[in-house]
Amino acid sequence: MPNRRRLYLIIAALCFALIGAALYLQHVQRLAPCPLCVIQRYAFLAGGIFSLAAAFAPKERLWAALGLASLLGGLGTAAKHVYVLANPGFTCGIDPVENFLNKLPTAEAMPWMFEAYGACEEAHGLFGLSLPAWAAVWFVLLGAALLALVVKRR
Repeated sequence: MPNRRRLYLIIAALCFALIGAALYLQHVQRLAPCPLCVIQRYAFLAGGIFSLAAAFAPKERLWAALGLASLLGGLGTAAKHVYVLANPGFTCGIDPVENFLNKLPTAEAMPWMFEAYGACEEAHGLFGLSLPAWAAVWFVLLGAALLALVVKRR
């Protein structure tokens, strides 16, 4: 079995790879990210950064717990996104969340990654699942791995 540091690094790499996939879909496939998509990017980014910190920091469980909290927040956002897709009358549209997200320093510095300009109800699918549903699957898998690392003794 891989050691704990290697597992944290794998979790971090997967989080960053999922952000890379989102950027591919945005810039190559021309799928505009909505506010809920951008919040999920932040959650994957935080989960990856905290997992990376857990791999090298002396208080690994603290960092892993923060990563887990980030991924749980992302799971909640993905669940709301799936709900929006399942209820076409419900929309997030252009709302204060989008305006808030687009005024964050990260969105102003890196609009190619963090600017929200799409509609939440226009999510595409892959292999029979919507992209938010796939994000939810990854949030669950990565969160379960971090949870196992947090509760398991060395």
